[in-house]
Amino acid sequence: MKKIAVLVPVILALCAFLAPAEAQDREPPGYKVGPRDLLEIKVFEDETLNGPRRVEEDGTIDFPPLGKVPVTGSTASETAQILKARLEAKYMQRASVAVRISEFRSRPISVIGAVNQPGNLAFSGRWTVLEAITAAGGLAENHGNVVYVLRRSDNGLSDQVAIDLDDLLVRGNPKVNIPIFSNDLINVPATIEVIVYCLGEVGRPGALSFKSNERITLLAAIAHAGGLTDRASMKILVKRANSTSGPRELTVDYKKILAGKEADVELRQGDVIVIKESFF
Repeated sequence: MKKIAVLVPVILALCAFLAPAEAQDREPPGYKVGPRDLLEIKVFEDETLNGPRRVEEDGTIDFPPLGKVPVTGSTASETAQILKARLEAKYMQRASVAVRISEFRSRPISVIGAVNQPGNLAFSGRWTVLEAITAAGGLAENHGNVVYVLRRSDNGLSDQVAIDLDDLLVRGNPKVNIPIFSNDLINVPATIEVIVYCLGEVGRPGALSFKSNERITLLAAIAHAGGLTDRASMKILVKRANSTSGPRELTVDYKKILAGKEADVELRQGDVIVIKESFF
């Protein structure tokens, strides 16, 4: 009965220490401790040993009274077992040790592209994609409509998820606000300027500027150019600036596109629309 009475406070304290980590799902499954990670260590039999320990570049932590203890490559639970075994071998008869990773810096989250502060993020626990973007200073003005999350695993395999920013920010869909783990790469592609040319019988002939995240079509270009004049031919010529496949030039029927009988033509950088004068 005495042993049970002694162990109960230790078990309760251990549960109290671990419960927040489990409740928040803070540690990525199978995460291995690495340099610059911050460990929160608790030895329930001796509170003087409790506190944070930063993993040094050589993969060890300075843990009095044990000195340098190698921990790189171990999970949090394995690190706790290492400390327990060494404490019981040299310092105390029984040791109840709990280790929690409070900062994941050896495999940081990386955010690149159209954010205000791109780079690596030293994060605590598990974040969501929205929290990671916020930590990177938020979206820059030239951001596109999609965010890509590249997840890289230890075995070399990777997976990419595309997230619609309108779905995330405007509609607030919680399903797309996915959790982010250590070593994830978040890419926010920036928009670029796309120039096409609309010449001939339109209200404002010349160069037209679009953003790359816009849908750039023949009808949109003609609308941006002020619409067709009364003398415009309904047969419109589109000259491709760069054509790796398909014809370099195509003639389309404006009326049929407008009526939905033919598909609108998607335009690319440098395309030229030529609208000639009708003689009828």
